[in-house]
Amino acid sequence: MKMNLVIESSAHQGVPSQEASQSLPSAASPMPEQLSPNRLRRRLLELAAVVVVVGVFVLTAPGLDTLRSELSKASPGWLIAGVGLELLSALSYVVIFRAVFCPRMSWKRSYQIGMSEQGANSVLSVSGAGGLALGAWALHRGGMSSEQIGRKSVAFFILTSLANVAGVIIFAALYATGVIQHDQNAPLTYAFGLAALLVTLVVLGLPWRLAGKRVEASAPANAGRLATVWWFTRHSVGEGVRDGVRLLRRRSPGVLIGSFGAMAFDLAVLGVCFLAFGYSPPLGVLVLGYLIGQLGGNIPIPGGIGGVDLGLIGTFTLYHQPLAVTTAAVLVYHAISLWVPALLGSAAFVQLRRVLQREAQPAAMCAPLAEPIEAIRLLAASPS
Repeated sequence: MKMNLVIESSAHQGVPSQEASQSLPSAASPMPEQLSPNRLRRRLLELAAVVVVVGVFVLTAPGLDTLRSELSKASPGWLIAGVGLELLSALSYVVIFRAVFCPRMSWKRSYQIGMSEQGANSVLSVSGAGGLALGAWALHRGGMSSEQIGRKSVAFFILTSLANVAGVIIFAALYATGVIQHDQNAPLTYAFGLAALLVTLVVLGLPWRLAGKRVEASAPANAGRLATVWWFTRHSVGEGVRDGVRLLRRRSPGVLIGSFGAMAFDLAVLGVCFLAFGYSPPLGVLVLGYLIGQLGGNIPIPGGIGGVDLGLIGTFTLYHQPLAVTTAAVLVYHAISLWVPALLGSAAFVQLRRVLQREAQPAAMCAPLAEPIEAIRLLAASPS
């Protein structure tokens, strides 16, 4: 289970305010406790232990002879292709991370932060929040204000979910119009297609809903903690949705390539895992089974183990796909999609941590993010 000039501020903001400029963090921003090297190392070992236990269970438990027979038929060539496709998916995530959070950041630094986020999402049992916390800490440590991190995190979440939500809507519509025929579970297809459409309309309507209650440029000076959190949440959601829509209207290559690439390559991994066992579901079933089944990954358990597997297997079963080959393909797919970003992300985090310890503000080139986009565009166009 997925950003090219800096996101413009809304017209009422204008140039950076004094409060915004003063909100830049010091170089001593502490690392969140859950991201400490010892904690991540322990989580990685725990994850490996869980995988071993699951592997032993599959190989030795009674009643799983059919599954073991399917696993023994795996084609190594297709599995190697799956690893390569997962790498492309992970790199697509780096592309959209850079496009949303800081197009001025070097590709090397963008890779370190983006890949570290994916590693944290694989290792930490916080349903994706671990990667978000790591990225926020790295950007804050490097000079980005909390206000910008908040609104860009909202835009990033929306844009990384774009391909998944759009895929459900599009394929449900293709079935409904008869372009794709033989829907093997029409109620499931249309229920999730309608739900995806409603969620999209609600999200797009948030800025309009908040427009009548314009959020102040900053929290009231004497506001309590709860009031400050409420202001920050409303401001981040309203401005983040607007930022995401602006990037889509601008057809940002980084956003489009990153969002659809991260989803499409990961989906392709599942497809080749099916092919590794000599079976290929119909295209519509493969896409919808993947997109709907991935919802199981929202269960906050290490690596999504159990949640993703049961979600995918259950969804493909509802689409009347053979249970044994589906289970084999899903287990192998999850192993690839889990360990490729976990290992690459762990290595990237080691590099990133060294940089953040060595340099005072390694991401300081992202500090002037509150400037109007026209000013940044003119600056980029001027001769050096």
